[in-house]
Amino acid sequence: MNKKPIIIDTDPGIDDAVALAIALFNEELDVRLITTVNGNVSLEKVTYNTLRLLKFFNKEIPVAKGASTPLIVDPVDASDIHGETGMDGYNFEEPDESLLLDEHAVNAMHKEIMSSEEKITLLPIGPLTNIALLFKLYPEVKENIAEIILMGGSTGRGNVSVMAEFNIYADPEAAKIVFSSGLPIVMAGLDVGMKALVYPEDSEVLREMNDTGNMIYHLFKKYRGGSFNSGLKMYDSCAVAYLLKPDLFTTVDTYVDIELNGDLTKGVTIVDLKGYMKQESNVKVCVDINATEFKKWLMENLRKCK
Repeated sequence: MNKKPIIIDTDPGIDDAVALAIALFNEELDVRLITTVNGNVSLEKVTYNTLRLLKFFNKEIPVAKGASTPLIVDPVDASDIHGETGMDGYNFEEPDESLLLDEHAVNAMHKEIMSSEEKITLLPIGPLTNIALLFKLYPEVKENIAEIILMGGSTGRGNVSVMAEFNIYADPEAAKIVFSSGLPIVMAGLDVGMKALVYPEDSEVLREMNDTGNMIYHLFKKYRGGSFNSGLKMYDSCAVAYLLKPDLFTTVDTYVDIELNGDLTKGVTIVDLKGYMKQESNVKVCVDINATEFKKWLMENLRKCK
């Protein structure tokens, strides 16, 4: 079986840990590189967390540290959700620092993409700073990118402001560059993430399932204890789910742009579902998910982990 080559751009973060677990243990995927970006917590912390996860999973994937700040706006973080370190709640071993490349994520991505015999799929599940820098510095990479499947955006309300989703809000200028890149883009945003739920009875199964399930249980228990009863939202895993099982989703091909200047709407994904803007479609937007089948898929895939 030919594995699909991917690069994951991430900012762990609890949700990212779940998505990474599934991707790293899936036999259909060849994770060539993991790059880190300032997002849920600082660049240093998310890079440390990535290396800790790889040590935990016993996986030797090269890691490259990327952008420590957004392109223009001031940094924001989600430490109120993910905790001060981004992944408190579980006693990880110290990581293998030898996996960290001595080059910037953008240069590492360029090298991997241009040297690949197959087109690479990009899976950004954090702010899009690294991807935007890659396209600006090395536009030639677009020829060898199959598609971008990202977690971010929303067709409606937000989760960091009234209308904006965190990953896009954290670097709206970067998002605008990526969404206007001309590449095939799939947007798995809040619309599906808020329905991709793991309930208390599922969490208990996770805790006893294997080492990975136990780790995930404790991360969520520490910082999302209040969500256990209403359901834990698996935002980042939706991007991996679309990559592996797209028939879980209802999608719409439409035009999406990013609001940069609105005092109340900075970082909003303008998803033109009604065609008001008379623009050609540039994004496949996930607007719904089969929540029952997603949860079944998620648990099956986590069961394959260590």
